[in-house]
Amino acid sequence: MKPAHLVLLLIMNCLWAGVYSAYKVIGADLPAGGIVTLRFGMAAVCLFLAWPWLPGAAPRGRDLLKTCAIGLMLFVLGQRLQVYGNQLGTAGNSAILMAIEPLLTSLAAAIFLRERIGPRRWVGFALGLFGVALLNGVWRAGFKWTGLTANLIFISSFVCEAAYSVVGKPIVARASVMKMLAISLLVGTVANLLIDGPRTLAAAAVLPPRAWILLLGLAVVCTAVGYSVWFIVIRECPVNVAALTIFAQSVFGVAVAALWLGEKLYWGQLLGSLTIVAGLVVGLSRQIKTGGEKVGAKVLP
Repeated sequence: MKPAHLVLLLIMNCLWAGVYSAYKVIGADLPAGGIVTLRFGMAAVCLFLAWPWLPGAAPRGRDLLKTCAIGLMLFVLGQRLQVYGNQLGTAGNSAILMAIEPLLTSLAAAIFLRERIGPRRWVGFALGLFGVALLNGVWRAGFKWTGLTANLIFISSFVCEAAYSVVGKPIVARASVMKMLAISLLVGTVANLLIDGPRTLAAAAVLPPRAWILLLGLAVVCTAVGYSVWFIVIRECPVNVAALTIFAQSVFGVAVAALWLGEKLYWGQLLGSLTIVAGLVVGLSRQIKTGGEKVGAKVLP
């Protein structure tokens, strides 16, 4: 992974960590399905307005069919599960649960893309999960999962996220990242409008300005820009390396939920955050490419 790519992914994960708190705020005025329809619909409009200036060729043939399929899987099913699960639980808990996604995504990449997960990354994953356990305070006498149903719904969305990365990586090796994203967003938006278009548009007509500002930020920064950055990075490096950076969402997400929504903090979260950072350092060591090294030529352990 290039140093610039690592910095970009860490920045994006910091921004993505705030999504769960933003969903809580927007959810006061808009149902889960409406949030998904408007966020990803606005992102689709942005990318299609920029289509003439997007570099590269659009996916064709089987790649086009796969692009449409993963658009339906992620931007309809996956995101509806994620927003609904987040609404049932807390924003901080959603951020903590994100620690499961890098493991699931890396496992899918190992099975379907034949990626090798070296011992350093296994240690990084282990430290990341241990840090999440500390963040969640599993040692406390009053420990309990914040709604098992909400957790299971939220976690089930990771299957769709993993499929989008694993299926999308070979596509962006042959086609434009942003055009692939634009097409999958458009297909997902059409399906979302068919599901709850009239109800969402009626709710959108009375949304307060704050909700519109948050939705615009989620659409442009966290979706159009964020997903483009993700695919630009994994086009050049193994998915399991990039997936390690998702652990950062657990750290940032808990902090954002505490500062923005007033969710409770405790001292164990500092130790958990430091452990996750240690996992990132170990897991990404020897994976940062500098100078003229060819990225992706060899996967180091």
